[in-house]
Amino acid sequence: MPAKSITYHHPVAFWLGCACVVAGVLAHLPMLAMAAPMHYRLAGMPMDGLMLTGMALVPAGVLLSAYGLMPRLAQMRRTLHPERTPLPFHAADHVPLNREHWKLVAVLTMALAVDVMKPATIGFVMPGLSAEYGISAATGGLLALSALIGTTVGSVVWGRLGDLFGRRATILLSALMFMGTSICGAMPSFGWNLVMCFMMGAAAGGMLPITFTLMAETVPTAHRGWLLVALGGVGTSAGYLLASGAATLFEPAYSWRSLWLLNLPTGALIVLLNRYIPESPRFLALAGLEEQARAVLLKFSGNTLPAYEAAPAARPHARIGMRELLRGRHAAITWGLMVCAVAWGLANFGFLLWLPANLVQLGIGARASAALLARSAVLALPGIAVVVACYQRWSSIRTLVLFIASTAASLLLFLAIGWMTLRSEALTTTATVALLLSISGVIATLIPYAAEIYPVHLRSTGSGLIAGGSKLGGILGALLGVLGLFEHFMLSALLIALPMGLAAWMLARRGIETRGHGLEAIQQALSE
Repeated sequence: MPAKSITYHHPVAFWLGCACVVAGVLAHLPMLAMAAPMHYRLAGMPMDGLMLTGMALVPAGVLLSAYGLMPRLAQMRRTLHPERTPLPFHAADHVPLNREHWKLVAVLTMALAVDVMKPATIGFVMPGLSAEYGISAATGGLLALSALIGTTVGSVVWGRLGDLFGRRATILLSALMFMGTSICGAMPSFGWNLVMCFMMGAAAGGMLPITFTLMAETVPTAHRGWLLVALGGVGTSAGYLLASGAATLFEPAYSWRSLWLLNLPTGALIVLLNRYIPESPRFLALAGLEEQARAVLLKFSGNTLPAYEAAPAARPHARIGMRELLRGRHAAITWGLMVCAVAWGLANFGFLLWLPANLVQLGIGARASAALLARSAVLALPGIAVVVACYQRWSSIRTLVLFIASTAASLLLFLAIGWMTLRSEALTTTATVALLLSISGVIATLIPYAAEIYPVHLRSTGSGLIAGGSKLGGILGALLGVLGLFEHFMLSALLIALPMGLAAWMLARRGIETRGHGLEAIQQALSE
């Protein structure tokens, strides 16, 4: 029976929780303002009573808002038992893009830019933070490791919450938690910075899988592929641009702490734009809210829905939860995507970070090495248009496999350069451009593909699992870097190329085409 009430428990509780979070953050500002004559240095200072009160208000506000956004228990039970709920609301898959679609794309691009901005900000924070706390660069690196662990945990946890609470609710809760972590900019000790940076990563890490899930379930089939890939490319570029711009504008005058305090306005922007973030109609149908699902579909189809046939009810599932992703028809695809995600993290956060030093070992000077990498990055930048075109006009799975295989081939080219001690700048530039373009193509297509192939009751969970795998690869890359693996140039290239090649082989064999197919049709093909 369709539910006629609102989805959430108490909207008032949500907004009251938001007020508590904002008040908790503002309670940290007086102590920070008193440190203005010392260029906002707080290292070693004791926390006053107002700051301690603020620290209590932030988690209390997040919990209160979580209660306000939590679906009613009956609706949560329906999402845990998808065999009870048919999904008839997919008629808007064939309508043209309209203003509502573009407003959603704009807001979700902002959300993804916020997700990317914070990890990118760490590099700008590190010098000032290390100087203020009097710690070495190696110790300061724990901040990046803490953030990476947080994003890994956040991707998986928020992905699962997206399938229980709903896509919209989880985005809002993630943004609110992100606002609360701005108090990292007022922490007087490095230990507290590590804790808050972990929480910041956990909050931001959930934004990536949820935004792709909501986009996949809302955008018409004909435009789903290219918009998902473009969202990843534009959101990532905007995030890095915001991080560098904020560092240029605010850090000289207000110290490194200002970059963390920006979490409050950037997270608040997502919350205030919540009216432009609808709930996924497929999730609403799954939760038994057919009337609300129809209202969302009418909104995105220009208030005119074409005639359609109800989709067949989903088949009963004996296993509910993450285990379902690792068994049956989805298992081979999930394992292939996970191997690829971890290998991508190793390549991006390990091999690439050590590449400048390794190029010097190959006989290229430090200055020439930096110029080569900058030139390669510029040459690889237009590649995102190639990725979008291939994903939309050629094939989703073949595009993904192509860029995974080309990443492995690029690493093997570096292996050959090192093995034969070649000193060709043109060849090294070619290998670098190919690697940058390939790993950009992998991450641009990996999460969008994951958001398309999983069933509605596990789509957010699956996307979060794959996103978490890429962050896990980053953690492994950081740890292996400390152990000295990437100083062995040829060995590290080979050890990353092997799982990349394995992932390409697995997905070439068991991957399924999603281009031009509705989400329900994809699941029907996977169940056969």
